Amino acid sequence: MTPKTQLSGAATASATTDPLAADPATPSIDRLHSTIQRIAANVEQVLVGKPEVVRVALVTMLAEGHLLVEDVPGVGKTSLAKALARSIDCTVSRIQFTPDLLPSDITGVSIYNRQAETFEFRPGPVFANIVVGDEINRASPKTQSALLECMEENQVTVDGETYPLSTPFMVIATQNPIEMEGTYALPEAQRDRFTTRVSIGYPDAKAELAMVDEHAGHDPLHDLRPVADSGEVRALLRAVRQVHLSTEIRRYAIDLVTATRQLPELRLGASPRSTLQLVRAARAHAALSGREFVIPDDVQAIVVPVLAHRLVLTSEARAARRSAADLVRQLLNRIPVPRGDIDRERR
Repeated sequence: MTPKTQLSGAATASATTDPLAADPATPSIDRLHSTIQRIAANVEQVLVGKPEVVRVALVTMLAEGHLLVEDVPGVGKTSLAKALARSIDCTVSRIQFTPDLLPSDITGVSIYNRQAETFEFRPGPVFANIVVGDEINRASPKTQSALLECMEENQVTVDGETYPLSTPFMVIATQNPIEMEGTYALPEAQRDRFTTRVSIGYPDAKAELAMVDEHAGHDPLHDLRPVADSGEVRALLRAVRQVHLSTEIRRYAIDLVTATRQLPELRLGASPRSTLQLVRAARAHAALSGREFVIPDDVQAIVVPVLAHRLVLTSEARAARRSAADLVRQLLNRIPVPRGDIDRERR
């Protein structure tokens, strides 16, 4: 008998090309705003004094993207990822990236069943709604590349068989930018898969005092309870897709991305993928702000987290201590902002 590949229960998923299109129920912007505010308040119980970081994380989720948290040790990178995951009642997995981690440890592996004379696919931890990847740059490039297909196409291919991932699907990865011994820098193709990158930074004195008062005696993650479920998140994603995006805003986003490819300080500008993710993030930011249409402020609020990590500086720019984030902010002052009634197409 010719062996066949079977998919075990945890990896079975709908064959629908777009799972969000299957359910016509779409919440109003007011309901979306209310649900997201509950999730934000929940996460801020753990990450004290960083509302903007939490906002970027929520925008990334609503944009159906992936988040890279890059900062020094001890500022709450993993706590942010775990708090967001625990705030939603959905499947969550955590991967501790190490140098000896294999690609099959992430995606899963086919095992031959002697009794049934078939290969059974045992899914890896990537088969979850939210995947927390801790210290992603400690794994080898070969293992890092196991996430490329997952993050771009929401599917996994093993032994010639393709298995769809569930919706929503979000990777939240952390990395330490200063502890370079035993690490592998993320390649440009991998960084480009992340919709946004955030750096948490140190808290101010007031926030750190509040953190000591509230968290010194116990771990706040233990008390965190879900305030939404995967069905609600899918509904939110449908609502974000319907946020109006005018032609002027589209052109504004394209102008910003195109300008990065012409900067002499950059060896590599932003990709066309970044344009798509910028407008998706702008839609998400508008919905998060309670609006049914995108304005230039939405693009400006999210453009640095979306574009900065994709840019590769020249050696001269690095020697001059230029940063990609500063270059993007300078572009905001140079590129003309759309004026007039940007919402007129919707009416």
